[in-house]
Amino acid sequence: MSHKRVAILISGGGSNMVSLLESMTGDHAARPCLVLANNADAGGLAKAAAAGVKTAVVDHRPFKGDREAFEAELVKPILAAEADIVCLAGFMRVLTAGFVSQFEGRMLNIHPSLLPKYKGLHTHARALEAGDAEHGCTVHEVTPRLDDGPILGQARVPVQSDDTPDTLAARVLVQEHLLYPAVLRRYAAGDRTPVLLG
Repeated sequence: MSHKRVAILISGGGSNMVSLLESMTGDHAARPCLVLANNADAGGLAKAAAAGVKTAVVDHRPFKGDREAFEAELVKPILAAEADIVCLAGFMRVLTAGFVSQFEGRMLNIHPSLLPKYKGLHTHARALEAGDAEHGCTVHEVTPRLDDGPILGQARVPVQSDDTPDTLAARVLVQEHLLYPAVLRRYAAGDRTPVLLG
């Protein structure tokens, strides 16, 4: 069978990327074709290269706020790698509607909250401030609106009375590493039924 080709976009250490790479073996319908970072110092690049996956860097800094120009470069390695699916895994640049529309229906993102709660940043602190009994992470299809789009999976963790944003983030990250590969496996096989964990 011909495998779906997956490009993974990262900005940092790439822990979610690693869990995705490790999952794409055996009877999985997809294989990684590219790991792309917006920062040459992203620790995930060395991990991807060590796993035998092609890497590329498109640094956002020379573009000084010209998002369209940055994205015109960012799209080139993705198209060159003939990616069928694009996974954002800790990619810290907001993408324009023009970029997202090129991959509509085949771009995924993982976000550290139970969407639609807490779009954007500082999700763990915000969940604690709100006194939430549970928190977690969401994998969703990317649409032009930030942290929006159809939900493809969620994992829930209970909030402990002594949690700090850091302890809560660490527990959620464990679930991220389970949820994202589970969603991608299902999604690559053409099944968009949400994966629900915890």
